[in-house]
Amino acid sequence: MKNVIILFLLALCLAACKSGKNKFDASGTFEAVETMISAEVTGTIKELKLDEGQVLNENEYVGYIDSLQLYLKRKQLQAQIKALLSKRPDIAVQIAAIQEQIKQAEHEQKRVTELLKADAATQKQWDDINSQIAILNKQREALESNLGISSGSINEEATPLGIQIEQLSDQLQKCRLVNPVKGTVLTKYAEKNEVAIAGKPLYKIADLSTIILRAYVTGDQLSQIKLNQPVTVFVDSSEGNYKEYAGVLEWISDKAEFTPKTIQTKEERANLVYAVKVKVNNYGLLKIGAYGEVKF
Repeated sequence: MKNVIILFLLALCLAACKSGKNKFDASGTFEAVETMISAEVTGTIKELKLDEGQVLNENEYVGYIDSLQLYLKRKQLQAQIKALLSKRPDIAVQIAAIQEQIKQAEHEQKRVTELLKADAATQKQWDDINSQIAILNKQREALESNLGISSGSINEEATPLGIQIEQLSDQLQKCRLVNPVKGTVLTKYAEKNEVAIAGKPLYKIADLSTIILRAYVTGDQLSQIKLNQPVTVFVDSSEGNYKEYAGVLEWISDKAEFTPKTIQTKEERANLVYAVKVKVNNYGLLKIGAYGEVKF
């Protein structure tokens, strides 16, 4: 009888030790930083090469949206610009004639100057040729100014068309679907041949290589924790055991809230707690929505 009592007491001690071992400071559920990838243009989805659970790399091509109308519109604008710019005057050609007249007048000026030195020409002839050159130069300047204004006006008319082409080029680029962040596809919202609308989600992705445990601590526990503090995370394993993971406390809420009903007892739900986030490296076993425990 004495031996039975001893064994019973040992069993109680072992149970108590085990209970103490599995007593945790906080508990919560795992979540990830999820990114919603949306269409940036409206059109029919011609290709969408992804499935739920698929791991995508950053800048990986996943499909495209029909861009034919955008392409044709851009070609139309390019043709309009080409036709408009063809109307610009060729300034060099336009002033070539008057430039030749000035050249001839200057040659005559030199001849009259030599004759005047030899008293073979009159002062009036010299004054007349100088006056002619001055008039021709003013005519050239006026013509260049008018032609420059005309050319500038045509260039200004073409500028808005060029901006529209840049906008269409940007939209054409956005028709090509490229995954922006590395991660696992969590949910797929669209399929090939469906019409994508700008701003409409195509799929949801999250990087599951690191996962976040959102847990809750009481006001009394706040003095025991700090940012970047190493902690131990426990997750249910087989046969009632726990698997341990190293974690880092990366965020502590500055506002108290009521304990979430999903993870606490009725009595504890009346208490105010603070949310914390623990970052844990995930090797594929941790899942979004699974429960975890924390020991500080």
